[in-house]
Amino acid sequence: MAQHEHVRVAVIGSGFGGLGAAVRLRREGITDFVVLERAGSVGGTWRDNSYPGCACDVPSHLYSFSFAPNPDWPRTFSGQEHIRAYLEHVTDVFGLRPHLRFDAEVKRMAWDAEALRWEIETAAGTFSADVVVSATGPLSDPKVPEIPGLDSFPGKVFHSARWDHDYDLRGKRVAMVGTGASAIQIVPAVQPEVAHLTLFQRTPPWVMPRVDRAISAAERRLHRALPFTTQARRGLLWGIRELQVQAFTKRPDELGLVESLAKRNMARAIKDPALRAKLTPDYRIGCKRILLSSTYYPALARPNVDVVASGLSEIRGSTAVAADGSSAEVDAIVFGTGFHVTDMPIAERVVGADGRTLAETWKGGMEALRGASAAGFPNWMTIIGPNTGLGNSSMILMIESQLNYMADYLRQLHVLGGRAALDARPGAVAAWNHKVQERMKRTVWNTGGCTSWYLDASGRNTTIWPGTTTEFRRATQRVDLAEYDVIRPPLPSGSGSGSDMAGAEVGA
Repeated sequence: MAQHEHVRVAVIGSGFGGLGAAVRLRREGITDFVVLERAGSVGGTWRDNSYPGCACDVPSHLYSFSFAPNPDWPRTFSGQEHIRAYLEHVTDVFGLRPHLRFDAEVKRMAWDAEALRWEIETAAGTFSADVVVSATGPLSDPKVPEIPGLDSFPGKVFHSARWDHDYDLRGKRVAMVGTGASAIQIVPAVQPEVAHLTLFQRTPPWVMPRVDRAISAAERRLHRALPFTTQARRGLLWGIRELQVQAFTKRPDELGLVESLAKRNMARAIKDPALRAKLTPDYRIGCKRILLSSTYYPALARPNVDVVASGLSEIRGSTAVAADGSSAEVDAIVFGTGFHVTDMPIAERVVGADGRTLAETWKGGMEALRGASAAGFPNWMTIIGPNTGLGNSSMILMIESQLNYMADYLRQLHVLGGRAALDARPGAVAAWNHKVQERMKRTVWNTGGCTSWYLDASGRNTTIWPGTTTEFRRATQRVDLAEYDVIRPPLPSGSGSGSDMAGAEVGA
């Protein structure tokens, strides 16, 4: 067991959120920090998801840090290996390696009210930190449904985010469970080599053409020689998406035209009317994430593919049985069934000021002040927290806004001087979430007639931000101290305080 290490800031996770936080800390002049990573390398989602065909559905020049532009993206939509290489490059360029602690999965972290710091137990030893920045991300812990009989299946089973590259799918009969963003990339990638592919689809997705192409050597040279051209390209991509947001958030009725384009995309590849009926969604486009692919429908039309318009309900020996009673003999089952998004797994391991875990506090649904701070968890903030997700643009824009908020949070603590902590006021958290949920009511994510992974167990959308990235940036530019209680260390016993905590009520 490594010895104990105390730092000013502990960052959890080394995906885009964690590495972005590390870069920002250094730029703010804070070098006393560690990045605790459970795996053996950086990359987060882009390290874990290495399935065939894995790529991003946001253009590369927008899906990168504004402070680390990459003039050398090879395609308009880059593959997993290029995004992972980009994150390794950012780690090196900004000198983050000395701060990384690999194989350091967080087992538990608890707030110490006496010392005003977080005590963190990890697989690589113990740490303590004045501030914790949790950047574990919503797409980090795979979700595999409980299917009766799965334990006794004689073949191979794995999740898309834990792809078994040692298992050869060639010539095998494969069941693909799920039709989300991963599945629509996997299906066309494996269809040519498997003997037979059975796709178990509970709900068909809306799929738009993926307008992908190689970025020419001349374009890349231009971006290298004149960096402002990279910025201009990014700005254009961002602007288009900002304009689209209005339809999703305020005028879902106007999405009919987009639906007709998606239907035309399907009709081009799917000639069989029965298959087309199976693949046509019965909800408004945008209610679930709109998927991009020009190869998914052509793959489904191939003779070695069957689409079962029903979820997988049971495994009997090597037979996969759907809810509608149809079945298929299979050698391997691949789950493309998403992640624990609305029940953040790290929440079970975070113990706040009152001894309750974050998971207990969030039993009725996740909520945090400006997507960052939870009441009762002083000096703990999350990147990509509740209601910071996007339905149509780049998450990196939201991450950078949250990094602005983190930077100001640390500045405010510095200005307060001495030992201090900020704890979000329950009233401020409630007011912020009421505002977010009121805006959510008329969005396509709530009115579109679907059940998506954006919704939690009680049907509340705790995932998506119901506005533009510009509005979110404005809302997270500064920390408003009136929304926080300032906590100071307890007075020594016998000082006549009658309270074990001197909490200064700021803005009361």
